[in-house]
Amino acid sequence: MKILVIGSTGLIGSYVEKALAPLGEVIGISRSTPISVDVNSPESIAAMYQTVSKKMGKIDAVASCIGKVAFKTIENLSYDDYVKGLMDKAMGQVELVRAGIEFMNDGGSFTLMTGVLARNPIPTGTVASLANGAIESFTKAAAIELPRKIRINTVSPSVLVRSEEHTSELQSQSTISYAVFCLKKK
Repeated sequence: MKILVIGSTGLIGSYVEKALAPLGEVIGISRSTPISVDVNSPESIAAMYQTVSKKMGKIDAVASCIGKVAFKTIENLSYDDYVKGLMDKAMGQVELVRAGIEFMNDGGSFTLMTGVLARNPIPTGTVASLANGAIESFTKAAAIELPRKIRINTVSPSVLVRSEEHTSELQSQSTISYAVFCLKKK
C-alpha cells in the first residue's frame, strides 16, 4: 500500500504515520517535511500530489490529520476566525479529496479528521464545531459520488492529552485503530 499522511508532524498525525507503517510505504507530509503542503492553498495541494505521483505513482490512501481552529467565546470570535477555521480544517480536507481523486488508485481511501465537537459542542468550540460538522456532511455526500470505488471516511478523536508527563502521547488510541481499519478495508 502507498499511503500519504497529511499533517504528519502533529500530535495525531505522528501517531497515525507510525500506526500505518506496517501496511506499506507511508509518506508523512506537513508544512515542514521534504514533500510539503500548505492545506490553505489549492496550488500547494496540487503540487504535493504531482510530486508524490512522480515519486511513487498513484496512491492507495490519504489520511488527513489537519485542522487549526480558534477556540474563543462566541463574543470574541471574528469573521476571520470563522473563515480561517473553515479554510484550514474543512476546505483544506475537501481540497485534499477533490484534487487527490485523479492520483488515487481504484478502490483507494480518503480518511478525514473531524472531532467530537461536531456532535457535542463546548464553550469556545464554535469554530471547531462548524468545521467538523462541515467535514462530516461533505464525507457523506462525497461517499455517494466518488468514482472507481474510491472510499471516504471520517474519524473523530475524543480527548487528546499532551503534557510534560505524557510528552507527545496520544490518549485516543481507538481513533488511530479505526483510521488504520478504514484505510485497510477494501
